[in-house]
Formats: sequence, C-alpha cells, structure tokens
Amino acid sequence: MRVDPFHIVGIQANLVWREPDANLTAFDKLLSNLTPDACDLLVLPEMFTTGFSWPPVDPTKGANTTVQWMQSWADRLSCAVVGSVGCHDQEGSPRNRCWFVPPTAEGSPAYYDKRHLFSLAGEHHHFKAGEKRIEVKFRGWRILLQVCYDLRFPVFTRNDRETPYDLALYVANWPETRSSAWRTLLQARAIENQCFVVGINRAGTDGNGHRYAGDSLIADFAGSLLADTGSDGLPKTLQAAISHEDLQAFRTKLPFLKDADSRKG
Repeated sequence: MRVDPFHIVGIQANLVWREPDANLTAFDKLLSNLTPDACDLLVLPEMFTTGFSWPPVDPTKGANTTVQWMQSWADRLSCAVVGSVGCHDQEGSPRNRCWFVPPTAEGSPAYYDKRHLFSLAGEHHHFKAGEKRIEVKFRGWRILLQVCYDLRFPVFTRNDRETPYDLALYVANWPETRSSAWRTLLQARAIENQCFVVGINRAGTDGNGHRYAGDSLIADFAGSLLADTGSDGLPKTLQAAISHEDLQAFRTKLPFLKDADSRKG
C-alpha cells in the first residue's frame, strides 16, 4: 500500500570532524525533537559520522554500530533513515556506503556503495567503488540511492522507461565553491528523470578547511523547489510532503520518459 503524501525530513548538520560518537550524540538531540510518525523518510548527509574523510572510523558509543543506531531511530520514529558512512565491507574493503534503514517491521537495511569516487580529492585511493545502481521500495515508493559526486553523471541515474523510480536521494558533502553546480544539477536530475529529488548536504567547515554552504533542497518532477535551506551554511532541518498522485498525473500529461534512451542502449 502506497503512502501518499510521503513526508520527508532532511537534517543539514555541521559535522564534527572524524568524531563519530560526537556526531551521533548531536543527532540524538536533533532527532529527539521529532514526533514519531511525523515523517516517512529521514535523510542525513554523506559520511554523517565523520565528515568527508578517510580511513573509516567506527563509533564506540555504547555497543551500537552506526547501522544499529540508524535502526533504533527508524523504529522509534517509524520512518526509514538514510545516510552514508565510511565503513569496511565483508572482504575488508573500505566503502563510502549509503544505508537505507526502514523500521524493523517493514524490512531489512539495504545499502548502496558510492559508484563515482571523487578523484579530485583522492577518494578513489582510499575507497573501493560500488558497481551496482540500487533502488529500494518503501511504502509504495521506488527510491534511488545516490551519493554526492554521483550527481554529475546523468547516464548512471537515467530513469527506466518501464519501471521508473519516483524519488532520487542524494546525500552529500558538497563544498560551497561549487554550490551553483549542486543546485543546478539536482534540479536537472529531477526534470530529466521526471522524479522528485532530495539533496541533503552538510553545513559548516570541515577539518580540511572546506566550507559548506548547505543548499539542501527538495525538488519536484518539474524541477520546482518544494523546500530549500539556502546558502548561509547553517545547520537546518528541511521538510516537505510529496505526492505520488501528482507525479503520475505529470508523467501522464507529459510522457517524456517514453521517448527516453534505454538504459541498456
């Protein structure tokens, strides 16, 4: 059964550099202000426990891993929790992994490993790239998981003509110097794929001196902004309710996806 409207909350946070426990404690305080059932989806930034850095650092907070922490909040708030962390896979390879964690009663955690590693900063020397594009189904919505630099590569995110996704999520540490590209590309991905797009960035300044203006936003299938934190670089919470009925009506009226290039060709 599809939830419609579908309520989204994004947390644009000023992350503590490479201190997972401090970040999880800060998010605990923020999330404790949310009412259970107030949203269907809660989105955190890329590498929300450390900032964009390497090698991976695991939290020592209690006996919990980051995914267990996400699961706890998913169950408490009755929503899916999304965000990326630096971690090691089962073979010991470091990954920039985006987790999608639904309430326990609604499924098991899923993950997407960042496909496009940011070579300009040397990320490709420290993490293993993912190979698969991952879509998840939750409360009747088909959702594409993406991480930061993936935003620049439209072929990888091209929607499917027969079974299109409804919502694309981008979690990021996207610096202020390229804010214009971030905003433009998020709206472009929404327009060309006729889908909702959520982009949740971090705020503040990281341990390498890079400043993040925020610019977290939610765009609809026509690229119109439904929510926007602006560019002041401050921690903020972003909220919007999106309608699958409106999405389907738009796709029916303007069936551009039927003329799109095949993902296989």
